[in-house]
Amino acid sequence: MARPTGAARLAPPTWLTESLRPRSAPIPWAAVARASVALAAPLAVGTAAGRPGYGALVSMGALSAVIGDTADAYRMRVFNIAVPQLFGALGVLLGTLVHGSGWTAVVVLTLVALVSGMISSIGAVASVSGLLLLLNAVVGAGLPLPSPWWLPPGLLLLGGLVVLVLTLLAWPLRQGVPERTVVAGTYRAVADLLEATGTPGYDERRRELTQSLNHSYDLLLARRTRRHGHSPALARLLAQLNAVIPVVEGASAAQLLPPELGPLSPAYPAAVRALATAVEQGRSGPVPRLGLPGPVGPSTRALEEAIGHAAVVVHEVAPDPYAADDRLGRPAGLEVRARRAARALLLSGASWRYGLRLALCVGLAQVLVSVLAVPRSYWVTLTVVFVMKPDFGSVFSRAVLRALGTAVGLLIAVPVLAAVPRGWWDVPVMAVLAMLIPAMSAKGFAFQTAAITPVILLLSDLLNHQGFQLVLPRLYDSLIGCAISLLGGYLLWPESWHARIGDRLAEAVQDTASYVSLAFTTGPGRDEPARARYRRRLYRDLSAVRSEFQRALTEPPPLGARAEAWWPVVIAVERIVDTTTATRVRIEHGAPVPTVAEVGAVTRELADLAEALRTGRPLSAAEVEAHRDVLAPDCALARLHHEVHAARSVAAAPAP
Repeated sequence: MARPTGAARLAPPTWLTESLRPRSAPIPWAAVARASVALAAPLAVGTAAGRPGYGALVSMGALSAVIGDTADAYRMRVFNIAVPQLFGALGVLLGTLVHGSGWTAVVVLTLVALVSGMISSIGAVASVSGLLLLLNAVVGAGLPLPSPWWLPPGLLLLGGLVVLVLTLLAWPLRQGVPERTVVAGTYRAVADLLEATGTPGYDERRRELTQSLNHSYDLLLARRTRRHGHSPALARLLAQLNAVIPVVEGASAAQLLPPELGPLSPAYPAAVRALATAVEQGRSGPVPRLGLPGPVGPSTRALEEAIGHAAVVVHEVAPDPYAADDRLGRPAGLEVRARRAARALLLSGASWRYGLRLALCVGLAQVLVSVLAVPRSYWVTLTVVFVMKPDFGSVFSRAVLRALGTAVGLLIAVPVLAAVPRGWWDVPVMAVLAMLIPAMSAKGFAFQTAAITPVILLLSDLLNHQGFQLVLPRLYDSLIGCAISLLGGYLLWPESWHARIGDRLAEAVQDTASYVSLAFTTGPGRDEPARARYRRRLYRDLSAVRSEFQRALTEPPPLGARAEAWWPVVIAVERIVDTTTATRVRIEHGAPVPTVAEVGAVTRELADLAEALRTGRPLSAAEVEAHRDVLAPDCALARLHHEVHAARSVAAAPAP
């Protein structure tokens, strides 16, 4: 093997460059304007009143709300902003009560970290709530905040209220618009998929569509669980979303079109785009002429019928209420979900493990700053909290990215703290810095850190009046906090570098085998709801597996190398599921029906692959070749067997 050149040896490792690569995302201009006003206006009011410290606390509360405002629907945004703010107010209250109490503060913050970590495993809103609970507790314990005891929590809540009011200003004019926009986006993702059939970009469009479907169902069903009865508008959107599922299945079948039939007619994606426009505008009435060409086989016949059905559902004024049931199953009630969350919180090993990891890191940070004379030492613990943020990301890469992001943020903060005089000049500076937070947060963790750091430093300066002297201590504190996170949150836990990515992939392959059996062992049209629910759950699980592998790719060896070796298997399994769906659709529209022996052969090969992934034993080349010709090349499942054989061939290479 050729030795790497000098330039190659000096190049940064792949896992680091992958973490630093900015994500492609549009700039949310409304959020940019909202953040600028929400963080700068309190400073202006505080400066005018002669209480800049009060204004800084209100802006801190607004900063937390800006970071947590990530939902689309207005009702969900109220929930996503208000609930974490209450936890943040409780956190700053606890921190204020133990400020300056030495070892008592160490014990209290460690216990708060344990609780924060455990509740963070429940879900996205709980994750932000746990973060603000611990974050504000650290701020309250480390900074001298104004008295009486109720004032800091009240000012932080006021900041969250400012963001909430700004967020809801457009609700009367845009009620229902975000939901329609999301569902229309799913229709457009389907049109993109149809345009990509028969091209190398099909797999990427399919993954984007899966994410869009998951997001749309999550958005609509989260709204429904908070409302009694059916809203006509919501029922209509759910029916429209369900109606696009057969079109997705038809797109999978179109991917199997024989080459001699030529590419798929552009009339099909054009018709779906027209339906997307109708959904977005909320139009109803007579179904327009779709202008689709005549079908030339099972695939195009399925696609034509699916688009025709979707057109009827999209344009009808009052859809059948039974069509509004989710293909994933009717969501559980609030009480049932609360009991499940409580069980997951108290009885889940993952919940306790994460809580203990976070408590250990926070405890180490607090003990260190209590023993050593570290100036403004609360920043060490703040760094630990941000690095260990409960979003199931890589602790190692987050520590590295936090250090790099903080360094860049400090470079931005240096001219601000050194040259900008205190007073009214803080207001326009904050307005500009606040605009960077929503714009950079979508790019990645390092970019978000670089945007948030100068804002927090400016607000801290308004409370402590340290000025330029804050900069270097903040860098040292951040490096210490990152080191503590790497030690207590990564190196001391073997699961950090022996994550269950192999087990997760094996479970997905075994579920795929079950899906193949379910898809072909029942007659056409029988038990279709069960198949649809299983298929959607499998696509969602595969999306989660892909995300877990993408996070593992940002880890250093050996975990990152193992994820890179098995990454092609993840892609192959996605293709198997898609081919299974396509074959099932073709069978329902006239293609040959597979025999029981054919189905059994494919499911056995998948089960064998799942066992190999679970045990880490690579399949031998002989085992793979022995099954190459187990099915005839012209059988009903020939294309599916080809995809399974390709996946087994990839898995035959030993993983590092």
